[in-house]
Amino acid sequence: MRAPTGEQFVLTRSTPSGEVRAIIAQVAASLRTLTVDGIDITQPYPEESTPTWGCGIVLVPWPNRVEDGKWTLDGKPQQLDITEPKLGNAIHGLLRNTGYTLASRTEDSVTLAATVWPQHGYPFQLDTTVTYQLTDTGLTVTHALRNDSADAAPAAIGTHPFFQIGDVPTKDLTLTLNAATRFPVDERLIPGDEVPVEGRYDLRSGQKVGDLDLDDAYGEVTPVDQVTATLTAPDGRTVSLWQDENFPYVQVFTTDLFPKDGGLTLAVAIEPMTAPANAFNSGQSLRWIDPGETWTASWGIRSAL
Repeated sequence: MRAPTGEQFVLTRSTPSGEVRAIIAQVAASLRTLTVDGIDITQPYPEESTPTWGCGIVLVPWPNRVEDGKWTLDGKPQQLDITEPKLGNAIHGLLRNTGYTLASRTEDSVTLAATVWPQHGYPFQLDTTVTYQLTDTGLTVTHALRNDSADAAPAAIGTHPFFQIGDVPTKDLTLTLNAATRFPVDERLIPGDEVPVEGRYDLRSGQKVGDLDLDDAYGEVTPVDQVTATLTAPDGRTVSLWQDENFPYVQVFTTDLFPKDGGLTLAVAIEPMTAPANAFNSGQSLRWIDPGETWTASWGIRSAL
């Protein structure tokens, strides 16, 4: 019997200090594990489990939520399938349960492909790929979306990696995020107006993950050498998220209900996004891809261990 995560693509790269290793799952092109010299720098999950809390999955053609699953296209109402029944929203795009196909691979890279077909509330065809390429300190991820529709298609990209540093308790890690604004949300996690960060929401000087309770998008992200967010262990080791100019937003999500070793633990997702939640309605940073056009965007993970 095949695992619910589909085929597993194991990537390895020898480095001067040891080895970088990743496992990419076929379903949702999910980053299932990433280790550097035997140290987990993302939260792994079992091959036999669906991705808990969307762990590691690709979010296309929108990340996060579309309120009520409704938006308007050229004056005509569109209704997406409601995939978050508890809150009545459409969440995390249209590929989160899709089995990708293998486009190409080497020992230390893999490219997976999936098509977004015209469907309820999204009358467009997008041919997508995601390439995972190991580096000496982590990983580079490149997304490509080609519009094979007759009209310009709206799209945004996100991913959902959870980070860690080996066996260091997540509560003891310090999160630094170079972002000057955030999007307050209502009880259905739909964002309101963008506001300056302050108090417990200001992560520019770093805060302990154990002190955070977040499911918030951040804007006005200012990369330093492309790095937008860093987790730091008490001993000084770091894992960082970097983003190119196509990814000006970061979602930070904490939960103490992440399954691990037969129990539940605190985990933190630091999610690069090209647009904030509900972009199909707000229009903020929503990318309109012309017919025949291909849009590419990249992000990655670096470690200093």
